[in-house]
Amino acid sequence: MVSPTFDTVPSRSAYDVVIVGGAIMGSSTAWWLTELGFDGSVLVVERDPSYEKCSTAHTNSCMRQQFSTELNVRISQFAADFVNNIRERMGGDDRVPELSVRSFGYLYLADTEDFANVLRQNIKVQHAAGAATELLSADEIVARYPFYNVDDIVLGSINTVNEGYWDGAAVFEWWKRQARERGVEYVSGEVVEMARSARGVESVTLASGAVISCGQVVNASGPRAARTAAMAGIKVPVEPRKRFSWVFKAENPLDRDLPLTIDPSGVHCRENGGGTYQAGGHADVDPAVDFGDFAMDYSLWENHVWPVLATRIPAFEAVKVQAEWAGHYAVNTLDHNAILGPHPDVPNFIFLNGFSGHGLQQSPAMGRGTAEWLIHGAYQSLDLSPFAYERIVKNDPILETAVI
Repeated sequence: MVSPTFDTVPSRSAYDVVIVGGAIMGSSTAWWLTELGFDGSVLVVERDPSYEKCSTAHTNSCMRQQFSTELNVRISQFAADFVNNIRERMGGDDRVPELSVRSFGYLYLADTEDFANVLRQNIKVQHAAGAATELLSADEIVARYPFYNVDDIVLGSINTVNEGYWDGAAVFEWWKRQARERGVEYVSGEVVEMARSARGVESVTLASGAVISCGQVVNASGPRAARTAAMAGIKVPVEPRKRFSWVFKAENPLDRDLPLTIDPSGVHCRENGGGTYQAGGHADVDPAVDFGDFAMDYSLWENHVWPVLATRIPAFEAVKVQAEWAGHYAVNTLDHNAILGPHPDVPNFIFLNGFSGHGLQQSPAMGRGTAEWLIHGAYQSLDLSPFAYERIVKNDPILETAVI
């Protein structure tokens, strides 16, 4: 469906920056360009202005600091600061809602000594960055959360400071709204071709036939990143993979908030409010899928997810599913981390891709960093250069052990 608020024809034939994809990453970048004083023209091309099928619409909308690399920890810390101070961050605009992180925390559960040792190593990194992560024995977990069955658990890891749910939809909406009010142009359309010269990408062609000259191009097209890059003759190891979600109501709700619990099986579940909970997971076989494939696997809940949840939290033996859907992770198959910044041989083609499920919580820092690069040709705040495309060429992955 075409949004009545998005034009279908760009007002100009040339822009300083063209952003391919207007979901949370593209809109974060667009907003930060306006916030950091970029005085050029910006066009955001969004193929689906309803945003019905984009990854942004299918998210758990949670953030965590429990990563194994300092940079990923600090990226999430900036996100928490942004959300907790969003009205001030957005110029004191009293239309912007006051938000905060609902810090019920993430709880990683380790059922082997090997995984417990990973949690022990990770907490050193997190503490060095100022995170409030704690390690809990099985007995300590039950003392805080009596509803868990921890018979098989060796160790847990939790942080209840700026870890948990946040209103990602509201942040996205206000980035998009303010960016447009400040002069960023959004159009409903799809980039289908790029013209490249020795200088880089010279223009993009829309499905309508419109040819738009550009100074710089940002690939913010989520699971479609590889398709967008291919138009410029570039390969990027990002593919769409299905992730399934369920919202269910418990007959006997828990007596306290449920942390976002990452079971050793990979199934995860969190507090949703009002006696409801949100669970997520994927099939053991996890291939790339077609961009338009959002079909549910209805057997996955009955045969895998619910049995895992009912074993871990016996109160969940009696539940009723209220909603279920499939979304796509934009998976970086090299290392499940972002790919950011310019292509070494096509310097005006900027990557903003491969977030592998933690893009929403990284969007404040990644949009800011991309805007800094577009304006200054270098990062000005957090040094995001470890995410550069060069590591893809060298087959040199970032080792991040805390991937969900």
